[in-house]
Amino acid sequence: MTVTLNHTIVHATDKHASGAFLVEILGLEQPATYGPFVVVQVGDTSLDFADDHAPEGFQRMHYCFLVSEGEFDAIWERIRGRGLTFWADPSHRREGEINHNDGGRGLYWEDPDGHNLEIITVPYGGWG
Repeated sequence: MTVTLNHTIVHATDKHASGAFLVEILGLEQPATYGPFVVVQVGDTSLDFADDHAPEGFQRMHYCFLVSEGEFDAIWERIRGRGLTFWADPSHRREGEINHNDGGRGLYWEDPDGHNLEIITVPYGGWG
């Protein structure tokens, strides 16, 4: 059997809003509800959004999505159309730019809870 990542839990202040945000920006199928989770299917893996109202908050995470050139253009257009801030780097120093790392394109933006989201057209290290 090949090992694959099946799902991961994403903490959110509003699981429905966060799931809808990701679906809209990435152009994915509408989320499903499974028990206490709002489930967004991303390829063979799902991101299972769960409400987290802990008084100390929760750790912001990083999620990267490998997309085609056409998907990149569509996602970038939706990000700009919503007036979202985006960056070329994970430290958020190059605002309003995209990167061309590994011969592809990439950019970062934040979801409503501050999770750092990324799209790339070529995996780190290139296709080689």
